[in-house]
Amino acid sequence: MKEKKEIIARPDKKIYREGNTVVKMFGTSYSKADILNEALNHARVEETGLKIPQLLGVSIVEGRWSITTEWIEGRTMQEVMDENPERLPELMEQFVDLQLTVHKQRAPLLNKLKDKLNRQISSLKEELDATGRYELHTRIEGMPRHNKVLHGDFNPSNIIVQEDGTCYILDWSHATQGNGSADAGRTYLLFSLQDEKIADLYLDVYCRKADTARQYVQQWLPIVAAAQLTKHRPEETEVLKKWADVFEYQ
Repeated sequence: MKEKKEIIARPDKKIYREGNTVVKMFGTSYSKADILNEALNHARVEETGLKIPQLLGVSIVEGRWSITTEWIEGRTMQEVMDENPERLPELMEQFVDLQLTVHKQRAPLLNKLKDKLNRQISSLKEELDATGRYELHTRIEGMPRHNKVLHGDFNPSNIIVQEDGTCYILDWSHATQGNGSADAGRTYLLFSLQDEKIADLYLDVYCRKADTARQYVQQWLPIVAAAQLTKHRPEETEVLKKWADVFEYQ
């Protein structure tokens, strides 16, 4: 019998290693449709040839819907960054190169980011007033339409670095197709919620390597901040509401 090693345990989700596989078990707060869509996203991204864990199955384990993927040996890039702060500039270059490699891919059957963002913002009736939601919807519709593969939660904790330096990208549950600067805006937001200096380093590197104006990425910040509000994390609410104010980024 294969030994199970718990990786993450939350009320609504449990992830554990079993032999050479990783099993993600979902709680009752997840709909069957969302779980199957996550597996479908993973399969569609896998077809692009990016280095990601292989999808091995979708099943019911211990009465709960579960997704099984290949186990990738290594450490997260976040762990490498934390253990080697003097290497942060070099590691950030590598991090951005990986993100831009993702953006070079195409997966025409992935859901469109703009559709997802519009749904998320429409749901924020308690967090944002009608005027705020209208301004955000208007900004979304005014942004250029692209069809790049987007990770949707691209951060160093979702990258596994193997001993030989090979990197694998994990967790494709939020994958969509759309504008790469929106994906960069979300990554910048995630860094900013932890450390503004590292966030600024990231944005400088991304804009240089993508040959993109910093102001262009910043136009997405109110939109991605509003989308983050749908996670309903009390410790983030105040700062996200401020960021979601479109007029702050005119």
